[in-house]
Amino acid sequence: MDHIGCICCNEKGSQTNLNSVFFVICGRRATLKVWVKRGNKQGMSGARGDQEQRPQPVPVVIVGGGTAGWMTAAALAHLLPGQCVITLIESEEIGIVGVGEATLPHLRAFNTRLGIDEADFVASTRATYKLGIEFRDWGRIGDSYIHPFGTFGRALNGVAFHQFWARLNAEGRAQPIDTYSLPCVAARLARFEPRDDPDAAIPGFGYAYQFDATLFGPFLRRRAEAQGVTRIEGRVVDVARDPSSGDVTAVTLSDGRTINGALFVDCSGFRSLLLGQTLNEGWEDWSAWLPCDRAVAAPCASKGPLLPFTTATAMPGGWRWRIPLQHRTGNGHVYSSAHIDDAAALDALLGALEGPPLAEPRVLRFNAGRRRRSWVSNVIGVGLAGGFLEPLESTSIYLVQLAVQTLIELFPTDGVTDVDRNAFNRTVDLEYDRIRDFLILHYHATERNDSPFWDHVRTMAVPDTLAEKLELFRRRGRIEHYGQGLFLEPSWVAVYLGQRIRQWGWDQRAGALPLEAVAAAVDQLQAETRAVATAMPDHAEYLARCGGALAT
Repeated sequence: MDHIGCICCNEKGSQTNLNSVFFVICGRRATLKVWVKRGNKQGMSGARGDQEQRPQPVPVVIVGGGTAGWMTAAALAHLLPGQCVITLIESEEIGIVGVGEATLPHLRAFNTRLGIDEADFVASTRATYKLGIEFRDWGRIGDSYIHPFGTFGRALNGVAFHQFWARLNAEGRAQPIDTYSLPCVAARLARFEPRDDPDAAIPGFGYAYQFDATLFGPFLRRRAEAQGVTRIEGRVVDVARDPSSGDVTAVTLSDGRTINGALFVDCSGFRSLLLGQTLNEGWEDWSAWLPCDRAVAAPCASKGPLLPFTTATAMPGGWRWRIPLQHRTGNGHVYSSAHIDDAAALDALLGALEGPPLAEPRVLRFNAGRRRRSWVSNVIGVGLAGGFLEPLESTSIYLVQLAVQTLIELFPTDGVTDVDRNAFNRTVDLEYDRIRDFLILHYHATERNDSPFWDHVRTMAVPDTLAEKLELFRRRGRIEHYGQGLFLEPSWVAVYLGQRIRQWGWDQRAGALPLEAVAAAVDQLQAETRAVATAMPDHAEYLARCGGALAT
């Protein structure tokens, strides 16, 4: 029996050939699909074995380009060959947001599934490597911690490392917890080298990228067009709907052309042209918990060492990002317009730049939240058309990837059904809600009282789902475990401890071992972690070795 990529999700399944009949067990869905070979054609049937012809390709229309549009187009073209005919409509008049430059490790999996060579990607998008996110001044002014793409120490007999650390810390015998995390230590030293082995003596880590967002879309466009995607330059001025079903049937462009489709993907950004404006899907507003509603962004010339992490520095009315790329540094100030005006926010950003600005500052206006449903009728909102969460934890591109991946798994080859829509919406809504709670934690878990903004977020009531998580951690350092999802135990530990949320007790199993033995093992772990990090090459050196064209 051979192993192949399942047609519905491209994950590894099992295939056996029985006289031109191909049985494929989907690695993700654990279902059986039967492919029947007829000359040069193949058909698909259910497990009953009835030999039906393969359905006609689904006409897919993507409204909007940018990162969301071209990620959708490239993934559909590569992972569902022959199952859809893709047309992407975008207008150079409208442009793209183009400031989401920091990512999470999940993008590596996306690139791998699309067959993208890492060196080509890094060179084409002027990318750098990313080990995590540094948070400055969040718990108190002067504080600094890193949320790593890896673990803290090693679990022992099923007990998480932070439980042993808490016991030692109560005795005054622990160092800051990030000194026991390899990606944190390497990041502080500006060193980088992939180490993916989680079972090594010093556990490895994931890594992500920081790249020029204005280059990522064109990079994917070249690949998508090579695989048959049709791009149309134009601006949508009208949307036609079926009078009985309410489905979108076509869009009309400003030059009079009509583009028909069976499935429409709304990647029109904050406009939400199809999902919001045409279908009037409601908006779930989270601004009561996430009051930042504007951002001003400006790139500048880089100075100093090339750091393998993004920095988020808390400000009196919000926070400021710093993203180091090969050829420049990306900067932005996310703020609450109820607490600081646009001019003051711009002045604060420009005053913090490390080098001369390389472009005019851009102002973005937004509200935190999501559409109540991301898939309505035959329209799917991807990216900003479906929701927005500020880039504090670099989740924007991840949420695009999640929507695209889920669409591929549920792709309606035989017509849109409520079952598919409901499954899609459950998956996307749950992830948005969990990320929302994680972002709120950053604001609420603070001792800052130096401005009205911080007084507000420190004292505000938080969602019950977050309040329960905080209580669970304070009592015994427990983290709510997800079967799937984005932010798992090390992420929550990083923010809880980095922002001075202390646990009152610890897992009783962590107290069963002799204190001196625990202290000795933890001290050794810390020393070995630093030794491994110190032996890594400098980040800039590694990048140049892998094909990065660093600006001088």
